[in-house]
Amino acid sequence: MKSDPKKLLAKHQKLVHSEMLKVTSHVQRNAGDWIINTLMIEGCEVPFKFKRQRAYKNLKGARINLTYYPDIEVVAGIEFEVMNVVRIKIA
Repeated sequence: MKSDPKKLLAKHQKLVHSEMLKVTSHVQRNAGDWIINTLMIEGCEVPFKFKRQRAYKNLKGARINLTYYPDIEVVAGIEFEVMNVVRIKIA
């Protein structure tokens, strides 16, 4: 099932859609039944995170389209800004 970013953006006010972003770093780590993926994007200092049940191919150096929303994650009492990815597609 393909999702249309325009429909997602119309339904949810806080979502942001960006196209042709270059991935500078892609890390995958196991968290029980899920694999947590963390992306760093060129020109942005905030990590983009998403979960999958299977490993994703390495996206380092790839151009991608992302639909995401900003969030705050608290680690050891310190707040960090993260972007939670709703939709990812290779451009």
